[in-house]
Amino acid sequence: MKLAFSTLGVPGLPLSDVLRLATTHGYHGVELRAHPEEPVHPGLDLARRTDVAAEFKAAGVDVLGIAGYARVAAPGDDNPVIEEVRRLLDLARDLGAPYIRVFPGADPGQSSEEADAVAARRLGTAAEYAADLGVRILLETHDSHRTGAAAMRVLGLVGHRNVGALWDVMHTWLGGEQPSETYAALSPHLGYVQVKDIASATDTTPLPLGAGVLPLAESVEVLSRHGWDGWLCWEYEKRWYEDAAPLQDLLGAGRDHLARLLNESA
Repeated sequence: MKLAFSTLGVPGLPLSDVLRLATTHGYHGVELRAHPEEPVHPGLDLARRTDVAAEFKAAGVDVLGIAGYARVAAPGDDNPVIEEVRRLLDLARDLGAPYIRVFPGADPGQSSEEADAVAARRLGTAAEYAADLGVRILLETHDSHRTGAAAMRVLGLVGHRNVGALWDVMHTWLGGEQPSETYAALSPHLGYVQVKDIASATDTTPLPLGAGVLPLAESVEVLSRHGWDGWLCWEYEKRWYEDAAPLQDLLGAGRDHLARLLNESA
């Protein structure tokens, strides 16, 4: 498996510094948080996109994915959501990223059947555009659809190879799902896996990998046992927890911890 980290852990850091961290600490790729407060977002012009792609290529680091914030199950008109997804797909294509991330984001007032149908309709529409660009849309296990089983309700309705799943190990655990259950649900559609660690279900402040309660060893073991050889991406949520330790100080030990888990599972 290849290792990456998300720029959510280094909010606002210039790309040159992000790439230096990746190469210094042995990460093969970076997931780019696509938000206007970050160096990379859908508002970049083509010249800057070309420069960003060249910076990554020169560093020998992959752009794993573009982590967007489109909420595909949210109530309202389809067109603004589909347009937001398309803008993320354009950015991914221009940067050479194979994936974009979207959220479910259903409203508590929606029934699960309605939310699933809305998400599937929008993802199905965007899927053809994604296929033309050679990019996959990944629905993250998050918020209203935090388990693999919930995400599969949507993906089963879509049934398109350019729409898949992003497994966030924290949300599936918070949803009461075991890693073996999540993998069984998502394996036909799995793009990559976000790893992280926290103290408890009531304290989700990010911790160094291995210092908390999330089933990282079990998750890696399940993936290895089934011969999955994709990406593990450390999503350290520093942007939402300003008092958390700097990710820069943890990346080396985090890489070593994941390498140990991979060796043990092999």
